[in-house]
Amino acid sequence: MDLNKLKTQLNIDEGRKKFVYTDTVGKLTVGVGRNISDRAFSDDEIDLMLSNDINLIVGQLDKAVPWWRGLNDARQNVLVNMGFMGIGKLLGFKNTLAAMHDGRYADAATGMLDSLWAKQVGDRAVRLAQVMRSGEFQP
Repeated sequence: MDLNKLKTQLNIDEGRKKFVYTDTVGKLTVGVGRNISDRAFSDDEIDLMLSNDINLIVGQLDKAVPWWRGLNDARQNVLVNMGFMGIGKLLGFKNTLAAMHDGRYADAATGMLDSLWAKQVGDRAVRLAQVMRSGEFQP
């Protein structure tokens, strides 16, 4: 089997889609003919997507708020975690980000909790606000 030729053929025959679509028989499909209605992602695939998403958010933070690298590891993790809401939405936390930048972590935590995001994610926001306030990872 010539794997490279097979991949080329499948890219032509199946198409290459970056977004989920419904195929000709009603199955949710993505990539090169990957039926995600009937076939789950493997743990390795999920881990790869997670790593890619983290790297994307880190790059976006580096461009938008380069000072974030000066935070300790726990607080950096909070920003990347929050980045999963979308970098545009995270950048909307102007006062909260300003408080983080200035080292006013209690104010940043309060800002996190006084948001629509906190209402939407519940305990996650409470936990992340505590990490922001204390600068320590939670068990």
